[in-house]
Formats: sequence, structure tokens, C-alpha cells
Amino acid sequence: MRIHVTSVFVDDQEQALRFYTETLGFVKKHDVPLGEARWLTVVSAEEPEGIELLLEPSGHPAVGPYKRALVADGIPAASFAVDDVRAEHDRLTALGVRFTQEPLETGGVTTAVLDDTCGNLIQIVRAA
Repeated sequence: MRIHVTSVFVDDQEQALRFYTETLGFVKKHDVPLGEARWLTVVSAEEPEGIELLLEPSGHPAVGPYKRALVADGIPAASFAVDDVRAEHDRLTALGVRFTQEPLETGGVTTAVLDDTCGNLIQIVRAA
């Protein structure tokens, strides 16, 4: 068994698509209209056949309180691996991305946490 698709709830699918592709560097994989929403996935440019991230609409009534609670407690909704957290932090900061946690090294792992502009905190991580 392996992960095929995972998701993050987003406030606006079009805004999320722009952020996740133009800013973070993911590539759009699927974009299928489903009424008012879309089955909208992105993948790593480095692994185009890899795990898909579904940019899932936040329409369900439970999603808003869930997302707000995670953000209030500083809990990332997802974690993405990068080769160099500090370099990625600098690149994204130059693009206007807001970080809620600057690069931090703890126990051989470096992490940083950013705001995805769609209601989520996202962690970037590099394990030693």
C-alpha cells in the first residue's frame, strides 16, 4: 500500500493553483470540473508521476473551524521535503511568502513554516 493522493483544504482553488504552481513550483496534474468545484491536483516537478496533492475546496462546514484551529496552534496542514530549507526560505521570502516559523534546526532536522495564502500553514523540511 502507498499514498496516491493526499489533500489540503483551500479557500480558493484558483488562488491555490497559482500559489502552489507559480510560487512553490509544483505542476498541475489534473483539473476536472465537478460542478462548482474541481478535482484539482498538483505534483512535484521532480516527480511528475509521484504523489498528487489535491487542492480540495473548503466547503464542508467542519473545515473552517478545523483549519482555523490548526493555524491558531501553529500546526502545519502538510509537510514538503526540500533539499535546503534556508535556501528555499530565502527564495520564497523574496517572492513575498510569509513565514510563521523561520528556519529552525532541532535534532538534525531543519524546518520552516509558511502561510500558503489559502488558509493553511505548510512546513518545509530537510532531514539530516
